[in-house]
Amino acid sequence: MKIAIGNDHAGTDYKLAIIGLLKSMDIEVINYGTDGSQSVDYPDFVHPVAEDVEQGKAALGIIICGSGNGASMTANKHQKIRCALCWTKEIVQLAREHNDANILSLPARYISLPQALEMVQVFLNTQFEGGRHERRIEKIPCS
Repeated sequence: MKIAIGNDHAGTDYKLAIIGLLKSMDIEVINYGTDGSQSVDYPDFVHPVAEDVEQGKAALGIIICGSGNGASMTANKHQKIRCALCWTKEIVQLAREHNDANILSLPARYISLPQALEMVQVFLNTQFEGGRHERRIEKIPCS
């Protein structure tokens, strides 16, 4: 499996820890995020993640910014992306089961690092249920 990850300055520490977790699980990581703490613009790091997921170069994506909102809004501009801003593992699970979320947006300033790592594991280990949910996500794209 290949995961694309992107972050702004608020998410650098979280990204580095998540990359460590993913590598320990033998998951290949494509890192588009900044590795520093200097202020940067999150769209510069989110668009490449969304493009990789959209084009099938990565199975899933993880994006991280301060609130998670700007990153999520940016990713969801891409037609084939279903990015979920999540702040609990239960919301992550539902985003995968019911919405087939293919990018997880994490709010680094509002969750702890242990929570973030747990949420990533739930994101990776939860499957889409299909069924009635399939019909609903098919209605999301605009033509």
